[in-house]
Amino acid sequence: MIELYHNDMSVCAQKVRFALAEKNLKWEGHHLNLRAGDQQRPEYLKLNPNAVVPTLVDDGTVIIESTVINEYLDDAYPEPRLRPTDSLFRARMRLWTKQLDEGVHAATSVLSTAIAFRHQKLARGMEELEKFHQQMPDPTKRERSWDTITKGVDSIYFAGAVKRFDKLLADIETALSQSPWLAGKELSLADVGYAPYMARLEHLQLQFLWDKRPHVPAWFERLEERRGYKEGIDGWLNGSYLTLMKEKGAEVQSRVKAAVASA
Repeated sequence: MIELYHNDMSVCAQKVRFALAEKNLKWEGHHLNLRAGDQQRPEYLKLNPNAVVPTLVDDGTVIIESTVINEYLDDAYPEPRLRPTDSLFRARMRLWTKQLDEGVHAATSVLSTAIAFRHQKLARGMEELEKFHQQMPDPTKRERSWDTITKGVDSIYFAGAVKRFDKLLADIETALSQSPWLAGKELSLADVGYAPYMARLEHLQLQFLWDKRPHVPAWFERLEERRGYKEGIDGWLNGSYLTLMKEKGAEVQSRVKAAVASA
């Protein structure tokens, strides 16, 4: 039996649910309320000491880190495959998924928090906010989170996060001008991995970042038609979060455009 500890709006959980749906795998879910700190409870930390979601448990075997989880799923349940058979295209896929863990995800956290989610957290009071950060095991994430929550778009991390996505979308446009999917002719874990991040940019009203990159929206539309997207992302969208992101995203568009222009 496959169990998934996840959160509705977590981009990392979304990409694992996307893969599970594409493979038509049944799973039992354990939804964690990240705002309430469920990920920091002792029983969960025994499964995932990093205090993040998702965590996959397959017949008692615990797998953490979403990129690793999706590769595990493709190994353990190989049909339909989500990795290219050609070694070159598989290497390209890994270069894309590697980027997610080496900067793209952190940039997403900065944008999401600085633009929208900070307002939820600040509403709970500084004392609770300080307590929440004291429990975060990673000092780098703790510092980045505190700065983006307390300073918003004035955070020292904000402009860099915007520029990271501008470069990423430029690279995606180049790749898609050569093939319909990021790693070649077929959908792969690269596309699965980036789908939630594209959705997040859209929810934050940042679609203008691909206005002059025609291959990007066409690719995103193909992703939205996939079963994995509909069941793994659309089926879990939280209306209150969407409203917040839309409202706050519209308010700071000029700041995002200024950051892009200064690149």
